[in-house]
Amino acid sequence: MYAYIAKRTLAVIPVMLVVALVVFLLLHLTPGDPAAVIAGDYARPEDIVRIRKQLGLDEPLYIQFSTWLWSVLRGDLGVSIFSNMPVSKLIGQRLEPTLALSVSTILFSVLIAVPMGVWAAWRSGTWVDRSIMVFAVLGFSVPVFVIGYVLIYVFSLKFGWFPVQGYKAIGDGFLPFLRSIALPTIALGVVYVALIARISRASMLEVLNEDYIRTARAKGQVERKVMMRHALKNAAVPIITIIGIGIALLIGGVVVTESVFNIPGLGRLTIDAVLRRDYPIIQGVILVFSAAYVIVNLLIDISYSFLDPRIRY
Repeated sequence: MYAYIAKRTLAVIPVMLVVALVVFLLLHLTPGDPAAVIAGDYARPEDIVRIRKQLGLDEPLYIQFSTWLWSVLRGDLGVSIFSNMPVSKLIGQRLEPTLALSVSTILFSVLIAVPMGVWAAWRSGTWVDRSIMVFAVLGFSVPVFVIGYVLIYVFSLKFGWFPVQGYKAIGDGFLPFLRSIALPTIALGVVYVALIARISRASMLEVLNEDYIRTARAKGQVERKVMMRHALKNAAVPIITIIGIGIALLIGGVVVTESVFNIPGLGRLTIDAVLRRDYPIIQGVILVFSAAYVIVNLLIDISYSFLDPRIRY
């Protein structure tokens, strides 16, 4: 098992190097002079020269990449062109809201979707199964921002149960934090609930047709015990896989959700940076998101060895 974990961990290194190269090349894939693009249409020549020197664009490409990569390894993601603040500091200031929204969305989705999928598989062909599948189709069909605006209209404007916009940190009190994060979590979590529920149902249906499930039932075991101890455990690998894939979708969803609910997280920081063409911030945020996605998938790969010992070999 330890050899499997070590191999999966070492495989992360070349992946992150490729990610770093792609992120670095974002600036150079822009048509025209990157410094002129960043400076804007009405920039003076001296401003373009200053930006080119600030970003090191006057050096050969391989030197630029090696210098940038060494800075990243030391935790230095560069300096914002417009605010003149370190990118790592800006990301640190916006990290808590995005992290809170992401974790709450994952927890909400898993706690709701897995029981739904198991229940749908258990009641396959009944109105319960059809109702859950209809919800899953609707969850895929309706955009996140539409769900967000509907939730704001109903639960904020009509009933006044939750704030319309904004974010309260956990340090301001758990209840204010919960009220500020509830609607964004539901809006962002609907699509993941639908995705995980469908995969959970399909995986459970496949397992429930296996011989050992029929044997467990023939021995007179309680149905709940059969579903939880035998079926769900063996159906867990595809479910865990789709949760990891959902992390990639979560990154894009966070940007939209934070804009709808005016949450000062990394999504809003990314949008502001794109509008200002602040490439150091764009590179830093993409690198952080990519590293988080790679680490989450590494943890999921490692979890396979505990769920199914055959994977270790």
